[in-house]
Amino acid sequence: MKKLLYQFDTDPMPSSFDNVVAYDGGADQVSAYGGVDPRNVGGLVDGTIFTRAPKDKKFTAIFIGGSDMAAGEALLEAVRKKFFAGFRVSVMLDSNGSNTTAAAAVACLAHSAPLAGKKAVVLAGTGPVGMRAAFMLSREGAQVGLSSRTLARAQAACQAIKTRFGVDVTPLEGADERSRARDAANAHVVLSTGAAGAQLLAERSWKDSPTLQLLCDANATPPAGIEGIDIMDKGAVKNGKTVFGAIGFGSLKIALHRACIARLFESNDVVLDAEQIYAIAKTMVGKS
Repeated sequence: MKKLLYQFDTDPMPSSFDNVVAYDGGADQVSAYGGVDPRNVGGLVDGTIFTRAPKDKKFTAIFIGGSDMAAGEALLEAVRKKFFAGFRVSVMLDSNGSNTTAAAAVACLAHSAPLAGKKAVVLAGTGPVGMRAAFMLSREGAQVGLSSRTLARAQAACQAIKTRFGVDVTPLEGADERSRARDAANAHVVLSTGAAGAQLLAERSWKDSPTLQLLCDANATPPAGIEGIDIMDKGAVKNGKTVFGAIGFGSLKIALHRACIARLFESNDVVLDAEQIYAIAKTMVGKS
């Protein structure tokens, strides 16, 4: 029985990255659809759940992608509403790679040192990776602050995290280097999730900090989001701190994405979102 993966992308053009990783994760065939939303997904879901016999439904699965996490969450809800009784297939949400990227980054940090009771700051955290990472850091017991160039955006992101995950995250205004340096100086952990090519923290702002222990930069495009961290750093010690670059923890991200695709075909009732993907990441960290 062939493993069939249906890739529902909220963008007009389905992601080629997600398509490649789906094959590498064990799918025998990937059917990618772009421009999928709650209004038009119903018939596609029906096709996945009404075809194969109950014992064979585990060989069909759905992957939800696209660049917009909010749109992906709405699509996941619409897909799940179509399921009933045994008429369901496994489904994974990873819009913009946010769940797997955040899970890999936080799993690497948590593997390096205990995070419970530590102060963690997510720089430029209002995007999907930053918001997912803030939740995962909170799950590890960290006291999390999330910064944005405007306090209003940080507040809105923190409220969204509270609504979705039930955890409290403190909004921070990081409009300039000085304010971001201030927040970093008072933290034990800093994770930068800003836009590609935007430097958020200069090396002078963190290298001599007596409290900082862990830093991670998710930006793979020069200049680095955190100056002084190389994209290949994978638990390197610099200025007495343990640091990770985008490619350094990216090997876990790719391995995690593949492992999650494989997990979809183990049964027909798996749902992989932030919580489940992070749990898988923690079992894999240190092995990739």
